[in-house]
Amino acid sequence: MPHESHSREEILSNIIETEAYLDTIRDADVLLEQILTEARRVANADAGSIYVADGDRLSIRYAQNDTLQKKAEPGKKIVYSYFTFPIDEKTIAGYCALTNQVVNEPDVYEISPDKPYKFGRQSDILSGYRTVSNLTVPLCTSSGRILGVLQVLNALDENDKVIPFRKEDELYLNHFASRATTALERAYLTRSMVLRMIKMAELRDPKETGAHVNRVANYAVEIYDRWAYNHSIDKRESERFRDVLKIAAMLHDVGKVAISDLILKKPSRFTEEEYKIMQAHTWLGAQLFNEIESEIDQVAMEVALTHHENWDGSGYPGRNFTASTNIGDEPEPAAEKTLGLNREEIPIAGRIVALADVFDALSCKRVYKDPWSEEQVLEEIQKLRGTKFDPDVVDAFFEILPSIKAIRERFPDTED
Repeated sequence: MPHESHSREEILSNIIETEAYLDTIRDADVLLEQILTEARRVANADAGSIYVADGDRLSIRYAQNDTLQKKAEPGKKIVYSYFTFPIDEKTIAGYCALTNQVVNEPDVYEISPDKPYKFGRQSDILSGYRTVSNLTVPLCTSSGRILGVLQVLNALDENDKVIPFRKEDELYLNHFASRATTALERAYLTRSMVLRMIKMAELRDPKETGAHVNRVANYAVEIYDRWAYNHSIDKRESERFRDVLKIAAMLHDVGKVAISDLILKKPSRFTEEEYKIMQAHTWLGAQLFNEIESEIDQVAMEVALTHHENWDGSGYPGRNFTASTNIGDEPEPAAEKTLGLNREEIPIAGRIVALADVFDALSCKRVYKDPWSEEQVLEEIQKLRGTKFDPDVVDAFFEILPSIKAIRERFPDTED
């Protein structure tokens, strides 16, 4: 994040422009990541983290570090460890959330002993990074509810030397956080409505859990980010699409609400006839979005309809089915063997979610199977490269495998 000298008017103009951009993001997680990115830009910070409040604890949601990122291979993201900690006075972020006060420490290794919080040095020790200046701002709603904490680290001067954050940085970031919180509340409302739809599917299909859809959606976004990098997709375009993809991927199996409980809750493998009925969840789910009013509707329809299509054309439901297909419709007999969409006929969102969904299904326990080992799952995905899966999507998946593993740890299945 190179330093640029800006006037007060230019900084405020950039903040206003950034706030307008944040208002266009619909998914809460994508928004949180972008809030951190833009906050670091506003304060010219080398690194930072964003935490979300969950009851009386904070959990890390995203971490960024330009110094460490420069040491990574091009296109690869730094993988951070997921952790939670209490909202109390012992940590800087906890204190900020507890008191709803901005914390500005010029050197976290020289915090006054009369302050209740201390800096946890473990992350610096593990990463080899040296944190110096720290500016932490609460994300607080107009009603006083803490949604999380925004923390930026190591302000840089025009020579990229670490300096303390200025009083002006506090003012700018506090204003930015206030507007970002408004956008975040709106994104949480969207997330709530999406999760209600998923909850309906979960009531019908025990496999369609919140952990499963969160894993699949997060896998999909990470795979897309790498695929977009490999294909030189414009940064703004990729940021816009990943926001839409995240929500669409969460809804990939919502069509299961229209499938009989006798099939969904069957504690064994399907018969051939049952499997054909189950396949209808693709176009039945797509029907929920066939009145296209936004890009989310378009991509959600594509994902629901095509996430079981195969790269070689052997998948389902195929070209004879659309979001307007009626219940009971069947493909023409002559078309049955060449029914499936293939290659780029399948939208990129469908190709990505197909891989994310299969990876999660193979990795998890089902009533008819134990979870496969990681080695078995990865070997199977590599074997299906070019037949079931888009080769470029598989390549992107393996290139970001550490991120995939981190997501799996973040959203574990709950024990029955």
